[in-house]
Amino acid sequence: MINFQNKKILVVVAHPDDELLGVGATMHHLIKNYNCQVRAIILGEGITSRSDNRDREKWEQELQTHRNNIYSAQKCIGYQSVGIYDFADNRFDSVALLDLVKVIEKEKKEFEPTIIFTHHGGDLNIDHRCTFEAVMTAIRPMEHENVQHIFTFETPSSTEWQAFNYPNPFQPNFFVSIKEESVNAKIKGMESYEFEKRAYPHPRSPEALHIQAQRHGVAVGKHFAEAFMYVRGIV
Repeated sequence: MINFQNKKILVVVAHPDDELLGVGATMHHLIKNYNCQVRAIILGEGITSRSDNRDREKWEQELQTHRNNIYSAQKCIGYQSVGIYDFADNRFDSVALLDLVKVIEKEKKEFEPTIIFTHHGGDLNIDHRCTFEAVMTAIRPMEHENVQHIFTFETPSSTEWQAFNYPNPFQPNFFVSIKEESVNAKIKGMESYEFEKRAYPHPRSPEALHIQAQRHGVAVGKHFAEAFMYVRGIV
């Protein structure tokens, strides 16, 4: 049994909204009920991949709106702090993995978490896969490593859209039972993202996120839950 009480948790994600989609309700629950200190770091800028070429000047106004949306979503979940970086959207494979690793190592050193949540390593989205690899590299189990538990989460509209025969499917083995208020906080936070929210039956729609929480809940005899893969634990 993992004791989450009073723990420091680092959530490492690729894009704005990822800090909600796979883990938002759980973080709301842990912050409110377990007195956890949670920091989210968002490595990528988001949205610029929707042009044929990356042009930050063209997207300057939208990127500023996107950044403001991060802070609105932060309030919905209760994240104590958020770190925002500007790696190119859906182009993480075009930068050295070490660049991502160095950011995570810096954040880890400053925040000193004992638990990390990040993307599933088999997602369709390349940035998610690179983020997972960078996290695992940054938290190698060396003698003085502070991180004791590593979890990965699914990201609706990425994890389930991967090819059925792609290696490393998402097979959850750890579930967090949550209340509907935490599900609603996640949905409210997601609705803060002007460029990311979608209408049903898209996986990022409010209805779909509610259904997903119910689906994981009934899988383990609860009303609502979020599902994770427990990658490594040291006690």
